[in-house]
This record gives sequence, structure tokens and C-alpha cells, in this order.
Amino acid sequence: MVPERHIWVFTGSGRIPGGIFTNIERAETWIRRHGLTGVLTACPVDEGCFDWAIRCNVTNLNPEKLAARQFDAEFIGSFSTASQEHFHYENGERA
Repeated sequence: MVPERHIWVFTGSGRIPGGIFTNIERAETWIRRHGLTGVLTACPVDEGCFDWAIRCNVTNLNPEKLAARQFDAEFIGSFSTASQEHFHYENGERA
């Protein structure tokens, strides 16, 4: 699922994104050019991934776990969901 307003974020082996793109074509051109390995994810703009997932009902969490984690800053700050469209790359090619 792609958020209504989104950007594409590429993350390699580190925690900090290596690139942020307005469209997938530009992202994949850059990934191929540099032979990168990592994940390209569609992320909402002006809304955290956790809040977007709650709003769209795509957290993939059972209600008890959601209730326990909804105020956990570390969890929310690093949250992503398999429902966000994402692609894996190895040496610049989509895996």
C-alpha cells in the first residue's frame, strides 16, 4: 500500500536513509548507478509511519500489543509495517 502523499526512502545497512526520492524511477536509477543493497520504502509525507498505519488500519499488530506500544516512543520512532510498499535490492538490482 502506498500512502496518498509519499516519498521513497532508501535505507542500506545503516539506520539513516541513504536517499529520499519523489518517485520510484529516480530512486531506482540512483540505486542501479551505485550498485546498492538495501530497501526502498514508500513513506507518508507529513505523517509518521505509525500514525499512518493506525489511520489506515494496517498496523499488523493485535489489539493488546497495539495498546501496550501506542505510547512507546522508541517503538513509534522506528515503526514500519509490511503494508508499506517496499522493494529489496541487491547490488543495484531489485531482488
